[in-house]
Amino acid sequence: MDAQGPPNTSGSPSPRSEHGLPGVNPLRRPSDSFESWFRRILLTLLVVGLPVVAYTTGTTAYEASMHAVRAQAAQRHEVVARLTADVERNHNAAKQSAQVSWTDAAGVVRTGTALADPGTTKGTPLHVWVSRNGTVTGPPMSTLNAKSTGWVAGGAAAYGMALGIYGLRVGTRLLLDRRRYAQWDAEWERAEPLWSARFRR
Repeated sequence: MDAQGPPNTSGSPSPRSEHGLPGVNPLRRPSDSFESWFRRILLTLLVVGLPVVAYTTGTTAYEASMHAVRAQAAQRHEVVARLTADVERNHNAAKQSAQVSWTDAAGVVRTGTALADPGTTKGTPLHVWVSRNGTVTGPPMSTLNAKSTGWVAGGAAAYGMALGIYGLRVGTRLLLDRRRYAQWDAEWERAEPLWSARFRR
């Protein structure tokens, strides 16, 4: 029977330290242990933190967008305006700015600028969105816009976190390798004279 411990049933010798302890790799450096520990931390952050960050950011962006949707829906309304002049024909432009006028709920005639197709004649009705003060504006955001904003924000946050973790991983590896190379150079400077002396004998 082996005096140092039970035989290795796997058929290969068990790694031992300088003290003969099984399971300890004598070539494992402190930097190797730190790198392995740090990689496990980063992996845990990636697995646990990535969905949390993506969901939290996406939900926050969606709720903020829905607030804007409700606010714009309350502040804007659609009216039927009419062109006050013919729109010139221009084959190089899909839409052109044109003057329009409409009568608001209080009976006040208002004017503004809207986009119309080239060649549209005076008096043609156009559906335009206006604000409470009678300014022509764009249509309010839709729920689909809010959902898209949430998905994009969540995806961007997840991508940014993954990129940051990858950068930490690469940066840490570079710093550790730089330290290892310096240690190897210092050890070689101590060992090289001894090797040279042996071969000069």
